[in-house]
Amino acid sequence: MISMRSKYALKALSALARATGKEAFLIAELAQAENIPKKFLEAILLALKNQGILSSKKGPGGGYSLAKSPASLTIGSIVRVFEGDLAPVPCLSEGAQGTCPECADEATCGIKLVMADVHVAISSVLDTVTLADMLERSEFERQKRSQLLDFAI
Repeated sequence: MISMRSKYALKALSALARATGKEAFLIAELAQAENIPKKFLEAILLALKNQGILSSKKGPGGGYSLAKSPASLTIGSIVRVFEGDLAPVPCLSEGAQGTCPECADEATCGIKLVMADVHVAISSVLDTVTLADMLERSEFERQKRSQLLDFAI
Protein backbone atom coordinates (compact mmCIF):
# COMPACT_ATOMS: atom_id res chain seq x y z
CA MET A 1 0.00 0.00 0.00
CA ILE A 2 1.32 3.46 -0.79
CA SER A 3 1.39 6.12 1.92
CA MET A 4 -0.78 9.22 2.17
CA ARG A 5 2.32 11.22 1.24
CA SER A 6 2.42 9.47 -2.13
CA LYS A 7 -1.32 9.88 -2.65
CA TYR A 8 -1.22 13.56 -1.76
CA ALA A 9 1.83 14.07 -4.00
CA LEU A 10 -0.05 12.53 -6.92
CA LYS A 11 -3.11 14.68 -6.18
CA ALA A 12 -1.05 17.87 -5.99
CA LEU A 13 0.94 17.06 -9.14
CA SER A 14 -2.30 16.25 -10.96
CA ALA A 15 -3.71 19.65 -10.01
CA LEU A 16 -0.55 21.37 -11.25
CA ALA A 17 -0.61 19.39 -14.49
CA ARG A 18 -4.30 20.15 -15.14
CA ALA A 19 -3.86 23.86 -14.57
CA THR A 20 -3.63 25.82 -17.76
CA GLY A 21 -2.77 29.47 -17.86
CA LYS A 22 -1.38 29.54 -14.33
CA GLU A 23 2.36 29.46 -13.90
CA ALA A 24 2.68 28.70 -10.19
CA PHE A 25 0.54 27.71 -7.23
CA LEU A 26 0.88 28.70 -3.61
CA ILE A 27 0.87 25.89 -1.07
CA ALA A 28 -2.32 27.27 0.50
CA GLU A 29 -4.12 27.23 -2.88
CA LEU A 30 -3.14 23.64 -3.61
CA ALA A 31 -3.94 22.52 -0.07
CA GLN A 32 -7.42 24.01 -0.23
CA ALA A 33 -8.16 22.88 -3.80
CA GLU A 34 -7.08 19.29 -3.15
CA ASN A 35 -8.18 19.06 0.50
CA ILE A 36 -4.66 18.30 1.77
CA PRO A 37 -3.38 19.52 5.16
CA LYS A 38 -1.18 22.56 4.43
CA LYS A 39 1.80 21.59 6.64
CA PHE A 40 1.79 18.05 5.25
CA LEU A 41 1.64 19.38 1.68
CA GLU A 42 4.51 21.76 2.39
CA ALA A 43 6.81 18.84 3.25
CA ILE A 44 5.61 16.85 0.24
CA LEU A 45 6.23 19.69 -2.21
CA LEU A 46 9.67 20.32 -0.76
CA ALA A 47 10.60 16.64 -1.27
CA LEU A 48 9.35 16.80 -4.87
CA LYS A 49 11.33 19.99 -5.44
CA ASN A 50 14.48 18.39 -4.03
CA GLN A 51 14.06 15.54 -6.54
CA GLY A 52 13.69 17.95 -9.48
CA ILE A 53 10.02 17.16 -10.08
CA LEU A 54 8.87 20.62 -9.03
CA SER A 55 10.39 24.05 -9.25
CA SER A 56 9.59 27.00 -7.05
CA LYS A 57 9.72 30.74 -7.37
CA LYS A 58 9.72 33.21 -4.50
CA GLY A 59 8.00 36.56 -4.39
CA PRO A 60 4.90 37.94 -6.09
CA GLY A 61 3.55 35.50 -8.66
CA GLY A 62 5.67 32.80 -7.09
CA GLY A 63 4.83 29.34 -5.91
CA TYR A 64 5.32 25.78 -7.11
CA SER A 65 5.13 24.53 -10.68
CA LEU A 66 6.07 21.37 -12.54
CA ALA A 67 9.75 21.24 -13.48
CA LYS A 68 9.06 18.55 -16.09
CA SER A 69 6.19 17.84 -18.44
CA PRO A 70 3.47 15.47 -17.17
CA ALA A 71 4.33 13.14 -20.06
CA SER A 72 7.88 12.72 -18.77
CA LEU A 73 6.99 12.06 -15.12
CA THR A 74 6.31 8.41 -14.41
CA ILE A 75 4.12 7.47 -11.48
CA GLY A 76 6.99 5.25 -10.31
CA SER A 77 9.42 8.17 -10.12
CA ILE A 78 6.94 10.12 -8.01
CA VAL A 79 5.99 7.28 -5.66
CA ARG A 80 9.63 6.30 -5.11
CA VAL A 81 10.35 9.76 -3.67
CA PHE A 82 8.25 8.74 -0.67
CA GLU A 83 8.25 4.94 -0.68
CA GLY A 84 11.77 4.02 -1.73
CA ASP A 85 12.35 1.23 -4.24
CA LEU A 86 8.95 -0.53 -3.76
CA ALA A 87 10.44 -3.96 -3.09
CA PRO A 88 7.79 -6.15 -1.38
CA VAL A 89 10.44 -7.97 0.71
CA PRO A 90 13.72 -6.59 2.07
CA CYS A 91 15.96 -9.04 0.20
CA LEU A 92 14.79 -7.55 -3.13
CA SER A 93 15.52 -3.99 -2.09
CA GLU A 94 18.21 -2.18 -4.06
CA GLY A 95 19.92 -1.34 -0.80
CA ALA A 96 19.71 -4.89 0.57
CA GLN A 97 22.73 -5.91 2.59
CA GLY A 98 23.36 -9.66 2.54
CA THR A 99 20.66 -12.27 2.86
CA CYS A 100 17.38 -12.58 4.71
CA PRO A 101 18.00 -14.09 8.16
CA GLU A 102 15.03 -16.46 7.79
CA CYS A 103 16.20 -17.82 4.40
CA ALA A 104 18.35 -20.94 4.24
CA ASP A 105 19.01 -20.52 0.50
CA GLU A 106 18.02 -17.24 -1.16
CA ALA A 107 18.52 -18.63 -4.66
CA THR A 108 15.75 -21.19 -4.15
CA CYS A 109 13.55 -19.28 -1.68
CA GLY A 110 9.99 -19.55 -2.98
CA ILE A 111 8.94 -16.35 -1.22
CA LYS A 112 11.71 -14.36 -2.84
CA LEU A 113 11.03 -15.88 -6.27
CA VAL A 114 7.32 -15.02 -6.16
CA MET A 115 7.89 -11.58 -4.66
CA ALA A 116 10.45 -10.86 -7.40
CA ASP A 117 7.66 -11.38 -9.93
CA VAL A 118 5.39 -9.07 -7.91
CA HIS A 119 8.16 -6.46 -7.83
CA VAL A 120 8.63 -6.66 -11.60
CA ALA A 121 4.88 -6.38 -12.21
CA ILE A 122 4.45 -3.35 -9.95
CA SER A 123 7.54 -1.63 -11.33
CA SER A 124 6.58 -2.26 -14.95
CA VAL A 125 3.21 -0.54 -14.46
CA LEU A 126 4.46 2.36 -12.35
CA ASP A 127 7.48 2.98 -14.58
CA THR A 128 5.51 3.07 -17.84
CA VAL A 129 2.45 5.08 -16.77
CA THR A 130 3.07 8.82 -16.72
CA LEU A 131 1.30 11.61 -14.90
CA ALA A 132 -0.21 12.60 -18.27
CA ASP A 133 -1.45 9.02 -18.79
CA MET A 134 -3.03 9.00 -15.33
CA LEU A 135 -4.82 12.29 -16.01
CA GLU A 136 -5.98 11.10 -19.42
CA ARG A 137 -7.34 7.90 -17.92
CA SER A 138 -9.16 9.82 -15.22
CA GLU A 139 -10.67 12.24 -17.74
CA PHE A 140 -11.77 9.34 -19.96
CA GLU A 141 -13.59 7.74 -17.03
CA ARG A 142 -15.13 11.10 -16.09
CA GLN A 143 -16.42 11.53 -19.65
CA LYS A 144 -17.72 7.99 -19.73
CA ARG A 145 -19.63 8.49 -16.47
CA SER A 146 -21.14 11.77 -17.67
CA GLN A 147 -22.64 9.96 -20.66
CA LEU A 148 -24.45 7.37 -18.54
CA LEU A 149 -28.20 7.75 -18.51
CA ASP A 150 -29.98 7.50 -15.19
CA PHE A 151 -33.36 5.85 -15.54
CA ALA A 152 -34.21 6.08 -11.84
CA ILE A 153 -37.57 7.56 -10.97
